[in-house]
Amino acid sequence: MVGAGWAGLAAAVAAIRQGHKATVFEASHTLGGRARAINAKLPNGISAVLDNGQHILIGAYSETLRMLQTVGVDAELALLRLPLALVFPDGGGLQLPRWPAPLDAAWGILSARGWSLTDKASLIKTALRWQSDSFVCASTDSVADLCIGVSPRVMRELIAPLCVSALNTPAERASGQVFLRVLGDSLFGGAGSSNLLLPRVDLGRLFPEAAARWIEAHGGQVQLGQRIGQIQPDPARTAWHIGEQAFDAVILANSLPNITKVLSNIELLATQSVATDIRNWVRLAGALRFEAITTVYAWAQGATLQAPMLALRHDHPGDDGQMGLAPAQFVFDRGQLGGPAGLLAFVVSASHLDRSSLQAQVLQQAKDQLGLTLHPVQTVVEKRATFACTPGLRRPPIHIAPGLLACGDYCDGPYPATLEGAVRSGIEAAVALGDSANNTQS
Repeated sequence: MVGAGWAGLAAAVAAIRQGHKATVFEASHTLGGRARAINAKLPNGISAVLDNGQHILIGAYSETLRMLQTVGVDAELALLRLPLALVFPDGGGLQLPRWPAPLDAAWGILSARGWSLTDKASLIKTALRWQSDSFVCASTDSVADLCIGVSPRVMRELIAPLCVSALNTPAERASGQVFLRVLGDSLFGGAGSSNLLLPRVDLGRLFPEAAARWIEAHGGQVQLGQRIGQIQPDPARTAWHIGEQAFDAVILANSLPNITKVLSNIELLATQSVATDIRNWVRLAGALRFEAITTVYAWAQGATLQAPMLALRHDHPGDDGQMGLAPAQFVFDRGQLGGPAGLLAFVVSASHLDRSSLQAQVLQQAKDQLGLTLHPVQTVVEKRATFACTPGLRRPPIHIAPGLLACGDYCDGPYPATLEGAVRSGIEAAVALGDSANNTQS
């Protein structure tokens, strides 16, 4: 495995469970890839462990939850499980009870605060249509296309934030089919599927560190600080060489730019058929476009929220009565999630402004909507956080060439660029190892 993010580590765990030996190479000295822990210091001088992006999991993330259990993470302790809620600081919004699906969703809609009967009826009618269509739509439909007939308030307060948090792509250009898949799995996927799972520990402790320990305890290796720039195919096509080591198969699990660079080097040394496979894979990967996610960490003594997570409004008036820029969709109280008291994390999905502008606007948003004057701690911008999940998008497959595979949340699959998408991709690559390795040796 080249890359020790969530996909690469999941692939290594799954491969070992299938009887393979696994070595994981990671260029950095930190596990987790784009979902990792970072160190910071609060304005009061106290050290804090943050994440390079605030993540939400949901109860429908079945493969992630199974993977956590495999490597010895107690999900009930590491994750705070809450019924789905998109509640604003003023108390408006939707909150599901702890009832079986789909009764929880029905009651949540009927009891949503601030919504008129027309708002509620528009959502119920549309949701019933989605269900009758088995949560399937035309590949060319956007989320906005799916929601024709939904009231503007419901679109603004529920659909838009759900879409941008799940797909990191605005509703008007987000894939309707992928959105429906997530909704179907969560709202109609069985008990607890729609629950929010909020990490109580940093992302490094949540999975990557435990996975690395499990891999090494089961005979594998995790080598940090090992940047792999070249992989050489064996002339007899029976192995792949990384440095002095030979492997039956290689799974590339790092960022797309790095994978593309490695594949370009392999193409120069590969047979014509393998070179063609590589070019086809790179062509699909090169068509992906990316969206940024910004997380603004801010702190104030005694700052707290009425819930561990709140939704935020984009069109909230400021102190002067004017509608100001309000970029963050959600805010998390890290103090209620095992972190330092007074630390809040604001998430700006599909962000486009520069770091300083976003930070200033989020701090003003906190003052306008939360009544809090906060001090900035750290603003993390992941410029290539996710691919733009657009209608009809063709994503690169797991298979690149015989004995050469890829995994990552950007690979072909039913889910958007989420932790679940990464874990599923890693597991799929591991399952494919047997056939791929046999093909290589033949």
